Amino acid sequence: MDNNTDNSERPYAIVLYGATSFVGQITAHYLTQFLSNSNSDSKEKAPQTVAWAIAGRDEDKLKKLQAALNEAQKDDKSNTTVDIIIANSNDDDSLDAMTKQTKVVISTVGPYLKYGEPLIKSCVNHGTDYVDLTGEAIFIKDMMDKHQDAAQKSGARIVNSCGFDSIPSDLGVYFTQQQAEAQFDKACEVVNMRVKAAKGGLSGGTIASMATIFAEVGQDKARRRQLANPYLLNDDENVPDIRQDNVNKPEYDTEHDRWLAPFVMASINTRIVHRSNQLLDYEYGRDFKYDEAMWMKDGVKGQLMSVGMSVGLLGFATAMSFKRSREFLSQHVLPKSGSGPSKSEQENGFFDIRFFGKTSKQDIINTKVTSDKDPGYGSTSRMLAQSALCLSQDIAKDDVGGGFWTPASAMGDQLLTRLETHAGIHFEVIDNKS
Repeated sequence: MDNNTDNSERPYAIVLYGATSFVGQITAHYLTQFLSNSNSDSKEKAPQTVAWAIAGRDEDKLKKLQAALNEAQKDDKSNTTVDIIIANSNDDDSLDAMTKQTKVVISTVGPYLKYGEPLIKSCVNHGTDYVDLTGEAIFIKDMMDKHQDAAQKSGARIVNSCGFDSIPSDLGVYFTQQQAEAQFDKACEVVNMRVKAAKGGLSGGTIASMATIFAEVGQDKARRRQLANPYLLNDDENVPDIRQDNVNKPEYDTEHDRWLAPFVMASINTRIVHRSNQLLDYEYGRDFKYDEAMWMKDGVKGQLMSVGMSVGLLGFATAMSFKRSREFLSQHVLPKSGSGPSKSEQENGFFDIRFFGKTSKQDIINTKVTSDKDPGYGSTSRMLAQSALCLSQDIAKDDVGGGFWTPASAMGDQLLTRLETHAGIHFEVIDNKS
């Protein structure tokens, strides 16, 4: 193990591993645009020259992507340099050669339960920081159990779930609690997250990741118990035992006159939020309660939509839990690996997520997190890239040491500012009352 936590002299600030995957290519193009001097989407210019590389196992695909990135920036006076590194999750030596050269690795190579551990192990061994976009809570739990102590010793900061899973939820709660503290001198003991609106699509990689999770829990009762535990990622000695609400069927929200339906990403987002609370020394309180759901309309139409969504999710989960039906759906119905929403769909996508917070004294604060890009890809690529840049440029290892972190606990205000300034993600108080 490399116990030297100072990786500042390494040739690359960032290596994007899995760069030729669907979301990897989008992230590569975003980084190229952002790190160029004439970046038109950013309110501020990129702060400095950033050397970075794209990595993966297929040299021909990497060269094709490299050529496309060079073409995209040929008219810019760019500060970026984009090199190629050949690395494969089945080849530990190639991963070690890659992780020794960079301050931060971005991984888009999933399903993480299948392919993720060798890279995390390499990063941990060489004190290399790491971000990914996994929504696989049991993968994160496995990696924490196996590699937390070694990461703390080597100085590797491992930050999972830096995409739509789970930055809007994690930083949305963080922002809401910061505003509550500022206004009421008290954190909210309850926060309800509601997806008001979202437009976007799924890629084959996302489907493969979901299939892996369902396969894992479908054949293992212990895994199902893990997945059901709201405090799965809390690893302190005195884990809270507060009963957490879980919207898993149609419910009516009397406070806002809307029907609720289950939100498919709640199972990862809520776990990340509770881990953030632990890592922030329980700033939200040990009795903190948090849940997520999708808002539907009022009336019969909203009820039917809520029932339809609930039944659809249950049917999908059931079908994906059995090998034959899972293989049929994956082969004949669902998006194939490497496919995903078109560029137009990414550009025209959006999300609007609301947070309703309440303190023990019944002080109320409401906030929202919004984006004008497809949540899973247009927005996720920006969140992922800015998380890596934030770790490499803004967060000193003396301030945040090695170990497994969440976006809010590792990067907090610095990442929130980056997302506001550079990524089109907006955090806003919408109304509050005492």
